Amino acid sequence: MSPEADEPSCLSRHQSYRKHSPHKPSSYLISKLRKYEDLHRQCGPGTKSYKRAIRKLTKLDRVDQYCKYVIWLPANGLGNRMISIASTFLFALLTERVLLLHQRPDMEDLFCEPFPNSSWVLPVDKFPLQKEFWDEKDRHSHSIGSLMQKGNSSAARNESSRGQASSYLFVNVNHGRYDGDNVFYCDRGQASIEKIPWLIMLSDQYYAPAFFVMKRFEKEVIKMFPEKQTVFHHLGRYLFHPSNQAWGLIKRFYRAYLEKADQRIGLQIRVFNPKTVPFQTVMDQILKCSSKENNILPKLDDAKPVGTSQSGNGTSSKAILAVSLYSEYYEHIKNMYWTKPTVEGDVIGVYQPSHEEYQKFGDNMHNMKAWAEISLLSTCDVLVTSAWSTFGYVAQGLGGLKPWILHKANDQNVPNPACVEDLSMEPCFHFPPTCDCDTDEKVDAGALVPYLRHCKDLNWGVKLVE
Repeated sequence: MSPEADEPSCLSRHQSYRKHSPHKPSSYLISKLRKYEDLHRQCGPGTKSYKRAIRKLTKLDRVDQYCKYVIWLPANGLGNRMISIASTFLFALLTERVLLLHQRPDMEDLFCEPFPNSSWVLPVDKFPLQKEFWDEKDRHSHSIGSLMQKGNSSAARNESSRGQASSYLFVNVNHGRYDGDNVFYCDRGQASIEKIPWLIMLSDQYYAPAFFVMKRFEKEVIKMFPEKQTVFHHLGRYLFHPSNQAWGLIKRFYRAYLEKADQRIGLQIRVFNPKTVPFQTVMDQILKCSSKENNILPKLDDAKPVGTSQSGNGTSSKAILAVSLYSEYYEHIKNMYWTKPTVEGDVIGVYQPSHEEYQKFGDNMHNMKAWAEISLLSTCDVLVTSAWSTFGYVAQGLGGLKPWILHKANDQNVPNPACVEDLSMEPCFHFPPTCDCDTDEKVDAGALVPYLRHCKDLNWGVKLVE
């Protein structure tokens, strides 16, 4: 955190309930952050450099090369957005670009401004390309893939000889889109965009691991993160501080229900196909994972009568935080611990902040509650998360937790085993590039370096490990 960060504008920076992290950021990363803050202060919105770059944005003459930018475009839910913002910020650090967010109304007032005396929000109303952001044809024609395809044409060579080049370029590394843009993960692709002042990035992925296997960035990123599994942990804790409004939701819930517990257990339950996977299947899987296979949830004493009370003398208190779109899981677990005592006589509290029933895209309050729940999960001592869930990835990364992952159920059968312990606290890169940059032959991204392994919850994804 910058020493310039003030308290009143962002209370959560100084009042966090998360445990102190045992993972220390490298001195090199700290120096890179301070250097970036200076760059953002000089080139960010409202500065003379920014205004000059905007004026030259749509012209084909030589442009000011001092300030270069990467604009992040939102895609999918809040978890996807946060892991892709962190990845794009790492790209900005590596390439000395200024990160600007195209912040839609559903993301307003979720986060504090991370950079002192400056804003990371793109002033969209004054940006000349805002219509082009969402035009598929324009995005594709101005994409890095298209640039590489026509790079050897005579027109491109003539343009280059006149000192002219495109002033902006789209990079689409969203899952399953624009396969040609995967050249972004190659050194030749990076060389082609190095001098283009405006990059517009669309991604819903955690693509940060890709930089660890790119010759252009490998040494630098390892120097920044000698402890490989801490990339999102450090960048996420640096970037994402709840706004004062969001902090109010977090603080009130934490102090009322979680603060006095001796142990906090987080259950993050995401069901992607509720019509094909019944409630009871998921509930059985949760209990099999957290109680039968592992000692995560306190065991019930079925031998004692239902009406037996527990004295609580000399016992510990445990708070179970259930986070789900649905209330049924919370109600079932709460009823379990209300009607029966535990073997150890623990005092159990079961809590759920909200149950929205379905994911509401474009809803600011929905995202505010989601951000509050992610933050509350990150304060837990142990975490059980759902496979493929970026919501869970963010919570584990911010909390520095290596969770137990519930295997994805696709029918009425409970997976066996029900869950597996994760390899690290890093998010999973769901769709890494699968072709070698030099030979175009198929490669296994999980076998390139020892610190990049296949994810436990998605066997074609990869994640950073120690």
